[in-house]
Amino acid sequence: MVVGGGVVGLACAEACLGMGRDVLLIERHARLGQETSSRNSEVAHGGLYYPPGSLKARLCVEGRHLMRAFCEGAGVPYHRVGKLIVACDDMEIAPLEALAARAQSNGVEGIRLISAAEAKALEPELDCVAAIHSPATAIVDSTGFMLALEARYIDRGGTIATGTNVVGIERIPNGFSIACVSNGCDATISARTLILSGGLSASALARLIVPPLAGPIPETTYAKGHYFALTGKIPFSRLVYPMPSTAGLGIHFTLSTGGEAKFGPDVEWCAEPDATFDEDGGARNVDEERLTPAYVGIRPKIAGEGTPAKDFAIEGPETHGCEGLIALYGIESPGLTSSLAIAKLVADRLTRELACAAK
Repeated sequence: MVVGGGVVGLACAEACLGMGRDVLLIERHARLGQETSSRNSEVAHGGLYYPPGSLKARLCVEGRHLMRAFCEGAGVPYHRVGKLIVACDDMEIAPLEALAARAQSNGVEGIRLISAAEAKALEPELDCVAAIHSPATAIVDSTGFMLALEARYIDRGGTIATGTNVVGIERIPNGFSIACVSNGCDATISARTLILSGGLSASALARLIVPPLAGPIPETTYAKGHYFALTGKIPFSRLVYPMPSTAGLGIHFTLSTGGEAKFGPDVEWCAEPDATFDEDGGARNVDEERLTPAYVGIRPKIAGEGTPAKDFAIEGPETHGCEGLIALYGIESPGLTSSLAIAKLVADRLTRELACAAK
């Protein structure tokens, strides 16, 4: 069983079909991918930002290649429009150079530091003192990607239960007993292996398990981000990003595969997930004639406000002491890009664990 039908949970469920077992994907909403997966920038990230050797660095680069191949095979829009990360003053040049070196260490192809004049030649409306050009960065139709992945999962024999909330998880011999409320009806399902991919609810799901897991459960915190749609003439043909901040990649310019332009997201910490667009909060210095509220996304973070970003947490029995369980926490950006690589990692771990248990 996989609990959580966002893009990562769906990818994990689809990958686990290759283990030769029945797979059930549970999602509390009426449709898959209604939270973080459908409320983001729809960018297939290059893999520039993350510490070399981290899961984010490795899985982002691997996942981008897997996503591109999948989308091309399934007819899902995936466009390598490229990205510029800009230094707006001389103080940002040294950090920009360090970011370029990190990207090259991560194996991001085509990374190049360019001058202000070169950046201007690529994007005449852009003013900066220097930039990184990442030609591998792409945009993807995230909804189309999830629909195609869902179709492949169902075609291969996977089962989905939407409108289903998990309310209890009991550890039993050789597996788990999962109590659910499915469209108003109580149900109990037994599973040999369990993947928790709850996104915003990741920590709450893990706390349902009895007996409790060994060791601390990472605490999920919530960073709200507002996106604004741009009307009128589109100024850039590529994605344009500022230098990243501690909590995110900064408010950036992105394009959709349908040709729409938008700016976002900002970072607004909240105690609980709240997708209400707060037009009065934060620094909203926007041109109200050209920028209009679009949507809100919420990142499930395991690093709180003012603390350095943390890596993906993909925890197995070696961490929590529970055989047959993989729990995922803090799967924020670049979670969409990394989804197929995360799924491969999870399925491989479970395959090895089941093989060891059978000996």
